[in-house]
Amino acid sequence: MSFNGKYQLESQENFESFMKAVGLPDELIQKGKDVKSISEIEETGDNFKVTVTTGSKVLVNTFTIGKEAELETITGEKVKAVVQRNGNTLTVSLKGIQSVTELVDGNTLVNTMTFGGIVYKRTIKRM
Repeated sequence: MSFNGKYQLESQENFESFMKAVGLPDELIQKGKDVKSISEIEETGDNFKVTVTTGSKVLVNTFTIGKEAELETITGEKVKAVVQRNGNTLTVSLKGIQSVTELVDGNTLVNTMTFGGIVYKRTIKRM
């Protein structure tokens, strides 16, 4: 299955506690907790461009599977990391945050991020 498409956040678990743990300011946490982010994924072979729009904040990351890339984290920091793919699952580790994104069916992505024992889960549906 292809990750290509535009997706909207449907639900999330542990948003506030996870964002506090990674150091996001309370003001941004409060602004972001009820915003339905839009994710657009462009997949061409092993090359990906992921654009996430949350309110007025736009986060764009481009990477090639298995190759080091500079990625922007949810706190705005840029770090070098390698995204791996195993079937319909993408995994990456960013500054102690382990992120797993799985295409569970043709229309649903589940992204699970873990940091210091706190698990933040997002379910995203194709638009």
